[in-house]
Amino acid sequence: MVKTKVPDSLKSFPTSAKEIQTLGWDYVDVILISGDAYVDHPSFGTAVIARVLEKAGYRVAVLPQPNWRDDLRDFKKLGKPRLFFGVSAGNMDSMLNHYTAAKRLRSEDAYTPGGKTGQRPDYATIVYSNILKNLYPEIPVVIGGIEASMRRFVHYDFWQNKLLTSVLESSKADLLTYGMSEKSILQIAGKLNESGQIYNCYNIKQIAYLSDFKDRKETDIKLFSYKELQSDKLKYAKNFVKVEQESNCNSNRRIIQDLQTKRLIVNPALPVLSEKEIDEIYDLPFSRLPHPRYSGKEPIPAYDMIKHSVNIHRGCFGGCSFCTISAHQGKHISSRSEESVLKELNKVAKMPDFRGHISDIGGPSANMYKMHGFDLSVCEKCKKPSCIFPKVCSNLNTSHAALGELYKKSLKVEGIKKISIGSGVRYDIALHDTKNPSVNKQNREYLELLISKFVSGRLKVAPEHSSPKVLSLMRKTSFNGFRELKVLFDKVNTKFGLNQQLIPYFISGHPGCTEMEMAELAIDTKDMGFKLEQVQAFTPTPMTLATVMFYTEINPYTGEKLFVAKDQKDREKQLKYFFWYKPEVKKDLLMSLNKAGRKDLAEKLLGKSVTANHKQNTTKFPKTSATKQARNKKAGKKK
Repeated sequence: MVKTKVPDSLKSFPTSAKEIQTLGWDYVDVILISGDAYVDHPSFGTAVIARVLEKAGYRVAVLPQPNWRDDLRDFKKLGKPRLFFGVSAGNMDSMLNHYTAAKRLRSEDAYTPGGKTGQRPDYATIVYSNILKNLYPEIPVVIGGIEASMRRFVHYDFWQNKLLTSVLESSKADLLTYGMSEKSILQIAGKLNESGQIYNCYNIKQIAYLSDFKDRKETDIKLFSYKELQSDKLKYAKNFVKVEQESNCNSNRRIIQDLQTKRLIVNPALPVLSEKEIDEIYDLPFSRLPHPRYSGKEPIPAYDMIKHSVNIHRGCFGGCSFCTISAHQGKHISSRSEESVLKELNKVAKMPDFRGHISDIGGPSANMYKMHGFDLSVCEKCKKPSCIFPKVCSNLNTSHAALGELYKKSLKVEGIKKISIGSGVRYDIALHDTKNPSVNKQNREYLELLISKFVSGRLKVAPEHSSPKVLSLMRKTSFNGFRELKVLFDKVNTKFGLNQQLIPYFISGHPGCTEMEMAELAIDTKDMGFKLEQVQAFTPTPMTLATVMFYTEINPYTGEKLFVAKDQKDREKQLKYFFWYKPEVKKDLLMSLNKAGRKDLAEKLLGKSVTANHKQNTTKFPKTSATKQARNKKAGKKK
């Protein structure tokens, strides 16, 4: 292997045979294929993997959004890589990228120039991988990214409304890397470079492969098989609990599952990246720009959103039931050093198109930077999915002091005039009262600093619901925390003479949520003076607790049976409660609440005058088919 690097003149990796020729390469080690447009920015997974491999001396080419429909010339134009193809659907699951919660096609793909849709197939990982195995059966295919990661076990697919086998089996790929794969991909490249034999990779951590049904160790955790799950939803729920608990602790055991034709072997995860390791990744020479092939074309919406943002940590210990972050990035936080973050901010400030505004300094959450357990040995054994639900763990250091200092130093970087925090703020951590008064004071000071200097007119937070029962199923803390934040937010605005908005996010249709609980949520937010904007209908995505509850109608941890709004009309009805203030919605809500015998909720939500007027109108013009027919007949005679 000849160690090479992409020259500064190209500023990105080759995406065509001509660009490879320009570099003078007579071979390529790895070809990465992605469902996204190629952007050399650390927020795009393909760019990170490419830069990590480049630093190790490998020659990397990228094939973004290949045409899979016609003669497959895109898959042939770069030739065969010396080591392997790396396949990813992109930064999102391709089905979530394509379809709304109502299973309607989305009108925009944020990861494509101009937001143009139709540039990647459904189940992109499977489609790309199968094409490659047909064209180049002798070349290993390694799949990764969030789609492969979340679909590594037998999983429920909302869009087909059935259980699907592991994506590793359906894609015919040779290996799967799950989670954040920088370390495992380097080991795969190293093993293949040494021997060229895929089986030499089978002992690498944080990968999965297919084997025969005899492949088993005494320490393995065995899940119920694909066949067993087809007729028993309870077994599917039990599988989830095993996987989640094993993923949350520092396990060294494999998880195995029998599929349709092979046995799936999922090796344990690698340790969390150290500060030095994560700094080395973010210090790589990203151009932070779309590939030159997009020059002069329409902008890429996802890139425009994050191009002047900086990621400061990975992982999330919130454990929200509907979220894939902890399942993909892990529960434990890996934070960059202050020096590394400030170095990147200086780089962004010198970009030609930078106008002084940093759009975000955050991560999966805005405020988990540098947070970890006081006693890490306790954390290594803990199987709990959340460190803050149902209450904040006494072993968790929730001090915001380091984050507050980073914010202050960031404002002093030359060229930066304004910084907004765009990541979601976990106010429940900041408002949590610890046994240490100085930490409590630091955290309140952090909130005041955040609200007074780091909000660009609107601070977005995610209480998600107000019902204690639904919040418990979501693994979210009490709605009273949001009420407390609202009071603090208003006080800080008054103190600094600011006119800013607090924007809450909410979800409808979550498993366990009924229509009446949506009505109560609408009343709670109305009483606080909100007309909601940032709302969404729950969308089941693979490998989340909420999706398991949606499919099984069972809480897998308690065995409790749950109400689940599965019918699309019921889901749409729940969503309407967010928009109670719209005239075209009020009539439908009123009818639903009256039908349910909840005049009390109707009056609180819509007002007594609306309900009284509706009653008067329905008395005068009863809406029965017989009455309508009689009225129409009488009108006809008059004519």
